[in-house]
Amino acid sequence: MVVRVLERARAARGVDRVLVATDDVRIREAVERAGGEARMTASHHLSGTDRIAEVARDLDAEVVVNVQGDLPFLDPAYVEAAVGALGRASGNGEPAVLGTIATPLGEGEMRRPQVVKVVCDRDGRALYFSRSPIPSDGARGLRHIGLYAYRRDFLLDLARMEPTPLELAERLEQLRVLENGHRIQVAQVEAGESMIEVDTREDLERVRRWVTERSGPRVGGGDG
Repeated sequence: MVVRVLERARAARGVDRVLVATDDVRIREAVERAGGEARMTASHHLSGTDRIAEVARDLDAEVVVNVQGDLPFLDPAYVEAAVGALGRASGNGEPAVLGTIATPLGEGEMRRPQVVKVVCDRDGRALYFSRSPIPSDGARGLRHIGLYAYRRDFLLDLARMEPTPLELAERLEQLRVLENGHRIQVAQVEAGESMIEVDTREDLERVRRWVTERSGPRVGGGDG
C-alpha cells in the first residue's frame, strides 16, 4: 500500500522529490525494491508531523507535503490542491502556514470517529477539526483528508511545540496549529467512491475488493 501511495504522489505536478519516512525496516526495503527513496527516522515520534519534520531538517525545500501512507487510491490532484491552498493569502495578505484538503461527507460518515470532520469560515480557513459531528447537526461539516502542505520553516517550528489540550483530546495533530494561533487553509475537492483512507480492517477489505473487482480504480492524474 505504501508503494502504491508513493507512485501516485510522484504523479502530482510540481513535485520535485518523494521520500518515504519510516521507522520500520520492512517498509524501507519494500520502497527501495520498488525503486523509491526511503529515510529511516526515530521510533519515538508521536505523530506524522514529528516524523516528517525530522526528515525536513535536512531538505532544501520551501514547501514539504505530508502524504500519509493510508491513501492507496490517492488522486495526485489532491497534492496539487493542498499546495495551492498553502499559497492563498488571507484578508490581511498573510499566506497560510499549512494547506490541506476536505471533501463533502459521504453517507454514514458523519458519526464515524475514524472520519475527521472540519468546519471552515467563508474564506476556507479551518475553524475546527473533530472526530464528532460538527456543527451539532453535521450538515455543514466536511470530511477532512489527512494530507498537508507545510512551509518548511513552520513545519520545523511546529514539531518543537508542545502538544496542546484540544490536540490531545481529539487525537488530531492539526489542532496544535490552530491552538497556537496559526492559519490552516482548506481546499475543497471532490472524492469518488475510491477515495478510501485505510483506518480500519473494514477499510482494508474495501481496498482489496476494489483491486480485485476492478483491477485498480482509475482516478484523476494517473492509473489505478
